[in-house]
Amino acid sequence: MTKNPHVKPPHAKPPQSHVVNRGNQRPVRRRSGSRPEDEVLIIGASSSAFRDLYHRFLWVPWPFAIAMLIVSYLAINAAFAACYTLIGGIQGARPGAFIDAFYFSIQTMGTIGYGAMYPTTHLANAFVTAESIVGLLITAVATGLVFAKFSRSTGRAVFTREAVITLMDGLPTLMFRVGNERDNLILEAIVRVTLVRTEHTLEGMTFYRMYDLPLVRERSPAVSRSFTAMHRINEQSPLFAKTPELLAKGEVELIVTLVGTDDTSLQQIHARHRYTDKEILWGMRHADILSECPDGRVVLDLRQFHLLTATRPTPAFPYPQKPVSLDEGYLDPEKAAPRAGE
Repeated sequence: MTKNPHVKPPHAKPPQSHVVNRGNQRPVRRRSGSRPEDEVLIIGASSSAFRDLYHRFLWVPWPFAIAMLIVSYLAINAAFAACYTLIGGIQGARPGAFIDAFYFSIQTMGTIGYGAMYPTTHLANAFVTAESIVGLLITAVATGLVFAKFSRSTGRAVFTREAVITLMDGLPTLMFRVGNERDNLILEAIVRVTLVRTEHTLEGMTFYRMYDLPLVRERSPAVSRSFTAMHRINEQSPLFAKTPELLAKGEVELIVTLVGTDDTSLQQIHARHRYTDKEILWGMRHADILSECPDGRVVLDLRQFHLLTATRPTPAFPYPQKPVSLDEGYLDPEKAAPRAGE
């Protein structure tokens, strides 16, 4: 007797899950592609702005990082200039002129030494000595920060804009693509998918529960331009017997992570993506990007990396349930290259 893939048996074994207690709060709706720190309003956390300066420096964009170094350099010189203005003892500088003292501080920290201005008192020489030591430390720290940020390996993995659920060998299958925007390889790449949904206990508590989705193949020895991840929706899958309406009701999201080694820098890289329930399309498949030339060469058309094409509804899988507009980034099913077995 053939089992109906949309009827969940009572004895189905639940997959491994992780629970996050959210109390009576409603789940935060996340924006696709946004960072975790931009999606959750954190209240009551201890301030760690100065304890995590190194981490923040590595995290911020390059223009902001360079601006931080410039502002810090000028601020320290301004502080020493204020001291020189108060104590005096700088030959060639006008008495009480902050700008002269500031230029003298710049020359001292940069070990320029034009000779037009120089200290003449013991107190001024003591401050020059202190500034020289500070200058050495600043140069060492700034050099280390810039090198650490410059040498940090970052991945340029790209994920398809939408994940799809379609029939594969007669079984509903969740699918999405991941690729490498660089022309090198990601070695020993491991892709993992976690489903997150809202659940309510019998006691009335609201949980944000996580389920690990096993993939047909979660590891690739080398990811170049495209790798298709697939999760079969069988009786053990959290997506078994689900519909688009049930996914929306449960505020389902998919969290995808990619870990691998960049074959150029030989450093580990990480990538992360999120699919909301609105970005999980039913009855669609990703357009084929591989074709063969008459001379036997294989063509990889990355222009169709994100394109989708509708599949034919069946009694067991009646999706898509409405016509798809070809103006929304979809391919005409009649023009799409057929896959083996279709």
